[in-house]
Amino acid sequence: MIARSQVSVVVATRDRRAELARTLGRLTALRPRPPVIVVDNASSDGTSAFARRMFPDVTVVTLPENRGAAARNVGVELAETPYVAFSDDDSWWEPGALERAAAVLGAHPRLGLVAAAVLVGDAARPDPVNELLAGGLPAGPGPVPGPRVLGFLACAAVVRRAAFRQVGGFSDLLFFCGEEALLAQDLTAAGWECRHLPEVRAHHHPSRHRPPGGWRRRLERRNTVLTAWLRRPLRRATAETLGLARDAAADRDARRALAGALRRLPAAVLDRRPLPRPVERDLRLLEAR
Repeated sequence: MIARSQVSVVVATRDRRAELARTLGRLTALRPRPPVIVVDNASSDGTSAFARRMFPDVTVVTLPENRGAAARNVGVELAETPYVAFSDDDSWWEPGALERAAAVLGAHPRLGLVAAAVLVGDAARPDPVNELLAGGLPAGPGPVPGPRVLGFLACAAVVRRAAFRQVGGFSDLLFFCGEEALLAQDLTAAGWECRHLPEVRAHHHPSRHRPPGGWRRRLERRNTVLTAWLRRPLRRATAETLGLARDAAADRDARRALAGALRRLPAAVLDRRPLPRPVERDLRLLEAR
């Protein structure tokens, strides 16, 4: 009998056909072989047709527009397994990693997300995020292993599909940058555990075709403000907004970040759900470190 994976892998991609081919080659070589779902964020380089031709056993979905990180939500809806792992088009999972994550998720029904360790490049260097995750919050009562976390890297996370769908997945409002922190906060607020398991490992070979650093910094600052209005106390949200406004007086990137935040602010206020006090307290503890 051929073993069936309990974990599907969702890969969001845009205009990185060659790197996606490398990732799909790694993922389809895993045993047991996980179902792989590629969500193409409206690529212009023929990504969808290429993936369908070269990897006929992979499910490929082509979106009519770029939805950023929220494209992963489409893949989760298509998945038929109880757990879903995420890969970027420049990352993949180590053999055995998905089975280790599935075993822990199966043993602990309130575990909603496993944040894996990340190894970078051909040398498999530990990503600095591993140390941050390992130094997370104390495990707390109960048998669930690993430190509690309120953040993770999307290319190195395995989620319980039911928990992910319950909280609405990744935010369309944020588009990209900071979507992981918001999802971890929402899962924890809903009563799910998010834990770091260093024995579950993903490999990341950062793409050479990355957006300019300024673009990412603008989104990070914009989304910090939006996330504060979505989930943090009003005093914190106001302080984040005023801080960005002060910087905008002398910094072009800050001005563009502020303009983007203000355009999306009404939608953030409509979706405002402040975190429960224990989650806010834990978040402040992590920020203080």
